[in-house]
Amino acid sequence: MENLEVARSFGRRRVLVAHRGPADRRVCEHLPVAFGIRRRRIAEESATAGAHPGPRWKTEGVPQRDRRATARNSPRRRAILWVVTGCLLVANIVIVNVTLKSPPNNRVTIPYDVFDRQLSAGNVREVSARGDTIQGLFKRTVTVRRGRAPGRVSNFTTLRPSFATDNLIGKLIRRGVTVNADPVVVPRSFLGSLVLSIAPWLLLIGVYFLIVRRMGSRFGLGLGRSRAKLYDPDATARVTFDDVAGINEVKAELSEIVDMLRDPERYRRLGAAIPKGVLLEGMPGTGKTLLARAVAGEADVPFFSASASEFIEMVVGVGASRVRDLFKEARKVAPAIVFIDEIDAVGRARGTTTAGGGLDEREQTLNQILTEMDGFTGREGVIVLAATNRIDVLDLALLRPGRFDRRVSVGAPDQRGREAILGVHSRDVPLAADVDLGAVASSTPGMVGADLENLVNEAALLAAQSGRDKVQMSDFTASFDKVVLGAARQIVMPKIQRERTAYHEAGHAILGMVVPGSDPVRKVSIVPRGQALGVTLQTPDEDRYNFTTVQLRARIVSTLGGRAAEEIVLGDVATGAEHDLEQVALIARLMVARWGMSPAVGPLAVISRPGASSGLDAMPTSESLRVLVDDEVRRIVGECYEEALETLRRHRDSLESLTRALLAEESLDEATAYRAAGFEPPDKSAAAIDTPGPRAPVSTSVAAAD
Repeated sequence: MENLEVARSFGRRRVLVAHRGPADRRVCEHLPVAFGIRRRRIAEESATAGAHPGPRWKTEGVPQRDRRATARNSPRRRAILWVVTGCLLVANIVIVNVTLKSPPNNRVTIPYDVFDRQLSAGNVREVSARGDTIQGLFKRTVTVRRGRAPGRVSNFTTLRPSFATDNLIGKLIRRGVTVNADPVVVPRSFLGSLVLSIAPWLLLIGVYFLIVRRMGSRFGLGLGRSRAKLYDPDATARVTFDDVAGINEVKAELSEIVDMLRDPERYRRLGAAIPKGVLLEGMPGTGKTLLARAVAGEADVPFFSASASEFIEMVVGVGASRVRDLFKEARKVAPAIVFIDEIDAVGRARGTTTAGGGLDEREQTLNQILTEMDGFTGREGVIVLAATNRIDVLDLALLRPGRFDRRVSVGAPDQRGREAILGVHSRDVPLAADVDLGAVASSTPGMVGADLENLVNEAALLAAQSGRDKVQMSDFTASFDKVVLGAARQIVMPKIQRERTAYHEAGHAILGMVVPGSDPVRKVSIVPRGQALGVTLQTPDEDRYNFTTVQLRARIVSTLGGRAAEEIVLGDVATGAEHDLEQVALIARLMVARWGMSPAVGPLAVISRPGASSGLDAMPTSESLRVLVDDEVRRIVGECYEEALETLRRHRDSLESLTRALLAEESLDEATAYRAAGFEPPDKSAAAIDTPGPRAPVSTSVAAAD
């Protein structure tokens, strides 16, 4: 049993010492890189000290950076560096534009005779000489013609002719002129001017590279660096497989990957190779990202996570560079896991974009991912975990074995899975004694993990708003109505509109109660919710793999019940059946064109399911076949509508009774609705509640506002 024995502090560096076994050996578990000692060498030395091997390095993230390195990247430090850079730039401009471009001391060259006259007039204060060159300063400014325009001169320079015979030094002494010992200012050489002009720029470039080195990818030279985040269990809420429920088969596959990384030698002895990649695919909200976080919490290896969209930038080649940098960092700490979320952002099939060719940034990024996953050099010790809900658009080269060896489908949970998910999300929620999570799970077919988490959260919010200390079953019922049916609207409908809505919803409910193959009626309401003036909710008792012709026709009949009731009772129809007609047309067309449920068309798929790769939608279809499909859709809907009218006429008393109950109570639950209509509620004892299957659609009938 590995126990933490002591924690020692050395300045800012912390060393955690672990103890294992009777040999009383100590091995450092976490050692910052900045401390200057390699963890691997310490582990080897400790392993040779006793008979038992030392503890495995706990690497749920690379050791934390030195605090001084963190301080270097602080916002205050970055602001100071920017201020220093700006000051250097201003200084450079001053040096170049003022010092270099201005003549030294602003001296003006004058003729020697002018100098001689001013010396005779006693207007020269001081001079300096070197050879025949004389520089000096007048006591009073002198007007000297410079070119065509006269100018005022104070500092001057002149050249004494070599043939001059005047006693210049005697004149200077007699006139009281100061003769300086300082040498004459000589203009700098070309090489000196060149060095002085380049030096400030070299200084600026050096400061810029220093800033880039300290701050990494925050500047232009760091565009190609990866933005992947390293999982830190101390900085984020730790998620493990105990927090994942309802998808046990997926959790088991990922547990195998974690076990392979923890003890790879056990598999290598048998010649087994660790899978290079695992692709999680499924509809949104099924828990793909949560599974990745659980893997990060369970694995004893570094875990890098990134979104595929983070690789793409305006600059061509940046995405590929970031991919290379990500895998380079992962190999340094291998074995490691790299998680790429929403990989379809860069993994779409090549050649489908308008840019096209190898110059397309997205395709270059995809090519680099393909190379890193299964290139010529390989990528020992790095497993890629990816998630997508659009696997149909991914490039085939990305899906082949050798890149993603395993493809795990994360589907909607069955009833037992939904109950387990509700239990996970309600662990920190105080529940009242009347709460039955099994009943809640049975009434939520088709919901995924994200839906159930939202359901629990809404129930807790409603309980808090009501001032209760515990969440009751009524809160879950109200939360379900709010999530599935929409929030109630406080509007006052006219009496005639209210009666029409009541007959409309009663027509749906009566047909759902009496037509064989219909889903049981769970709730009938004429309370406006969302965009609907009334709602009839029908959900199955069990999870289903598929639907039969009888069940689909029953759904069409019950959906047309609202319009049929209006026609029978009121003698006219309104626009409230708009949503019902859309549902009916969709179901009937799928029966004919996709599922082969029409004798006239036969077992022929004319249209493909969304996202399928069969290409049926792109195949040419004859005009006669399209007309035949339309005729069959019209025939099925017409027969179902006639059945709805006939059934409601036979149960006219039940229709009136249920309508009166709706007008009095506004909302009726399952038992009350069946009792008001004069029918026995369906027997649930024989219902199979543990049948796994795909998402079962929730049948809702909505009466839209006129």
